[in-house]
Amino acid sequence: MQPADLTTLVALTHELNIACVPARLEQVHQSDRHTIHLQLRTLEKKQWLLLSWHPQAARLHLSAPPPKQPDTFTFSQQILHQVAGFALVSVKLTSPWERVIDLQFAKRPDDEVQWHLYLEVMGKYSNAILVNANGEIVTAAHQVSQKQSRVRPIQTGDRYELPPALLEAIPSLSESFDSWRDRLILIPKEIKRNLLSNYRGVSSSLVRSLIAIADLDGDKNVANLTLSEWDALYQAWQIWLTSIEQKQFYPHLEGKGYSLTPSLSHDRSPSIPLKKGKEDNSPTFLRGAGDLKLLLSVNDFCDRYYSQQTGQVAFQQLHQQISQAIQNQLAKLNIKETEFLDRLKLSTQADDFKDKADLLMAHLHLWEIGMKEIKLIDFHSEASVIIPLDPTLNAAQNAQSFYKKHQKQKRAALAIAPLLESVQQEIAYLEQVSTAVSLLEQSELPALQEIRAELAQQSYLKVTAEYAPRTKTNSKGGKNKSNRTKQEEIPDCHRFTTPNGFEVWVGRNNYQNDLISFRIAGEYDLWLHAQEISGSHVLLRLPAGAIADEQDLQAAANYAAYYSRARQSDQVPVVCTVPKYVFKPKGAKPGMVVYTHEKIIWGQPMGLRGKE
Repeated sequence: MQPADLTTLVALTHELNIACVPARLEQVHQSDRHTIHLQLRTLEKKQWLLLSWHPQAARLHLSAPPPKQPDTFTFSQQILHQVAGFALVSVKLTSPWERVIDLQFAKRPDDEVQWHLYLEVMGKYSNAILVNANGEIVTAAHQVSQKQSRVRPIQTGDRYELPPALLEAIPSLSESFDSWRDRLILIPKEIKRNLLSNYRGVSSSLVRSLIAIADLDGDKNVANLTLSEWDALYQAWQIWLTSIEQKQFYPHLEGKGYSLTPSLSHDRSPSIPLKKGKEDNSPTFLRGAGDLKLLLSVNDFCDRYYSQQTGQVAFQQLHQQISQAIQNQLAKLNIKETEFLDRLKLSTQADDFKDKADLLMAHLHLWEIGMKEIKLIDFHSEASVIIPLDPTLNAAQNAQSFYKKHQKQKRAALAIAPLLESVQQEIAYLEQVSTAVSLLEQSELPALQEIRAELAQQSYLKVTAEYAPRTKTNSKGGKNKSNRTKQEEIPDCHRFTTPNGFEVWVGRNNYQNDLISFRIAGEYDLWLHAQEISGSHVLLRLPAGAIADEQDLQAAANYAAYYSRARQSDQVPVVCTVPKYVFKPKGAKPGMVVYTHEKIIWGQPMGLRGKE
C-alpha cells in the first residue's frame, strides 16, 4: 500500500478547499483506532471527510459514510464535544513542503479561528491533534510522553509545536538544469536514491513515476547517466513541479501504487492542456493523444484506492487472527479427544476385570500364600488365562480388587462418553468455521467480520467494540426479535442462478447459514449441504408451484460441493431436503444442524473452479 506523499496531500487539500470550505461540522465518528469521519454540511450537500493516521496509510479525503457501528472512542467524542457546530474555514498545509495539514474551525466563516485539527502524515509517527486558539493541545489520537520522546512530547495541556522542519533542499521550478544536476551528481549513488535524499517532498512513489516518465533505469549510478538521460529526467522533474504549481493532477494506477503526474501515455510537455470547469470540484479532463479522457478527482481516486488497500490489509490481518485462533483451539481439542478415546479404550477392559474376578472366586481353593499369578481355565473359551495377583492379598481380596476396577472403568465410560461427544461437536463446529474462513475472498471483509463477531460471542476470541455482536434491544432492555430491519433479514450471501432461472443462495458464514436455513427458507425451497463435510448451507429458492428439474438440482448441488471443504474433489455427496426437515438441536452452536428425509445428489465442484 502506497503512503500518501506530499504531492497527494497538495492535491487533496486543494480539492477540499473547493468542495468543503466553508462547511459546518455536524458529526464526528471514529470507525477504528486510526480513522475518524467528519460530517460536513455545505450550502449544497452533506459530505464525509475521512482523516486517518494509520502508520501505512495516513491521509485525508472525502469518503462514503462510515459503517453503522457504535463509536466507543474518546478521541472522536472530545472533538465532537468541542468543535461540533463550528465552521470549517480552511484546509491547508502548515508549510508548502511539510506533511502537516491544518483544518481550521471558526464560529462563522469570517470569524477568527478557534480550533485547529492537525493531521500529521509522517508514517509510523502519524497523529491527529486538536489544538485550541491559544495553541494548547486539547486531545490527541496518540499521547506521547516525555519518556517516549524528549524532543517532541504530545500531551493534553502542552503547547502544540510543529514537527521539526526537514533539512533537504526545497524543489523549485526556477532552479536551473546545471544546479539541479550538480546537486544530484554530488554523491555517486543510484539515481533513485539521490532523488529521494536531496529534495523535500520527494517520495519513493514519485521517484518511480519520474524515472518511468524519463524512461530510465533507477538503479543506474548518477556518474553513468548520459546528457540526454539527464535532460529527460529534468523534463520529468519540471512536469511534476508544474503540476503542483498549477494544481493540475492526473491520478492513475502504476505497478506498485499510483501516481498523480502524467503517465507515459500522456503528453510529456510541462503544460498539458486542460479543460477547466468552474471552481466546483468538478472532474478534471485531460487532453492526451488527440482524445478527451475523464479523470476522477484526487479525492475520489484516493477514496477508492485506500478503501481497497486498507480493506485488503484488514482482511489479511483478521483472516490470520481468526485462522490462528481456530487452529490453536483445534489443537487443544484434538489432544482432549485423543485422551478421551484412550480412556475409553481402557474402559473396554472392564468386562475383562470382571471375568478375572469371577474366575478367582470360582477357584479360591487353588490359591496359595505368596502367589504372584495363577493360571486358570476360562469358562467360555476354555483357554488358559494367567491372572496377576497381589501376594499381600488372599484370593478373595484379589477378586474384590478386580471387581472394583470393573466398576471404576464402567463409571469412567459413562462419564467420558458425553465429554467426548461435546469435544467432537466443538471440533466439528470449528472445522465448519475454518472452512467458511478459507473460502472467503479478500473482497468479503464484512463476512469475515461477522465470523469474528460470532467467535467473540462463542468466547473463542476477545470481544471488542468493533466486532461485538449487534443485537437490538427493546425499551425494557431485552432482545428485540420482532423489530428487525430489512437489511438484517436479507444476508449478504452468495447468489447464483440455475439454468432455469431459479436463485441459489449460499451462506458465507454461520450467521448467514442460520439466517437462510431458518429465517429465509420457504416451504417450497430446497436445502442442500455437503454430506458430513463442513461447508456452506445452500438454499434453492423456488416460487410456489415451481418444480426444480435435474439441471437445477445439479447446479445447486455443485455450489454446495464447491463451497465446502471438499472443493478440490471431483465428486462430493450432497444432501438435499426441504427446510422443514432441517433442525437446530437445543444448545447447538451457530451453523450446526441435523436433517432428515434427505436424498443424495453428487455435486461436481470442478466446473465452478475459476468462475468465482
